[in-house]
Amino acid sequence: MTLPSIRPAAPVDIPAIAAIYAHAVCNGTASWELDPPGEAEMLRRLEATLAGGYPYLAAERDGALLGYAYAGAYRPRPAYRATVENSIYLAPAAQGLGIGSLLLDALIAECTQRGFRQMIAVIGDGTGASIGSRRLHEKAGFRLIGVAEKVGFKHGRWLDQMLMQKELGEADRSPPGF
Repeated sequence: MTLPSIRPAAPVDIPAIAAIYAHAVCNGTASWELDPPGEAEMLRRLEATLAGGYPYLAAERDGALLGYAYAGAYRPRPAYRATVENSIYLAPAAQGLGIGSLLLDALIAECTQRGFRQMIAVIGDGTGASIGSRRLHEKAGFRLIGVAEKVGFKHGRWLDQMLMQKELGEADRSPPGF
């Protein structure tokens, strides 16, 4: 099986991105949205991410979008400007094939190149159904920094939220360049 290419996401990818995300919203706990947003909202989110100077990547093989990953502001206050939060979503058929690792590695490299210093993974239900996301992040060098217990309610049950962190580039050894 050939490896997918990792490239910047584009507006043409929105139908596939929206479908992948809708499946995650409706069937999983990676996202805590209860209703999947439509294509117009997903396009707005893509454009806002790019306009903010953050990367948004797509994994594609043979013309099919297999997944996507992006980084965004961890928190809106200016002091957090060197810290990003990541998100990764895969099509159901693409899960367990190493595509998440390819996307995460590319996202880490892109964020490091852009001068970001810390990456936070906020994993919904990180102690339960989303254990694959936890393992993906551990493999990439993230460390557990905390668990907020029973802070979300979805699919008829209370969910924990796990936080994981990875240093990027210079990390805290010098002030950010922006």
